Amino acid sequence: MLSRYISRPICFVRRVEKVHPTGNSFSLSDGDWSAASVELNEPLDEELSGVVEVLGMVSNKGTIMASAYNILREDKGIPFNLELYNEVLKVIHDFPQHYPFGIATSG
Repeated sequence: MLSRYISRPICFVRRVEKVHPTGNSFSLSDGDWSAASVELNEPLDEELSGVVEVLGMVSNKGTIMASAYNILREDKGIPFNLELYNEVLKVIHDFPQHYPFGIATSG
């Protein structure tokens, strides 16, 4: 899936599976079909777990080179629903005329 986005900016939301001992990388998965490796410019300065949103670029190796990440807190015991999130993404991609997201450039 990520190979379609090489050298393009992405936003990727998944659960943290494993953090490398150096803190310079981690892996994300939704438990089914979607997994990714994430590399950071600097080591983590906090414990990383749960659902994370990663912003970055996809490298030629299919790794996400993160420019930023956000931990999506699961407050009040309500877990983040990745299945519902994926369904929303499918609708957005199936009907781009109704969801005109894009990067605007000025010239």
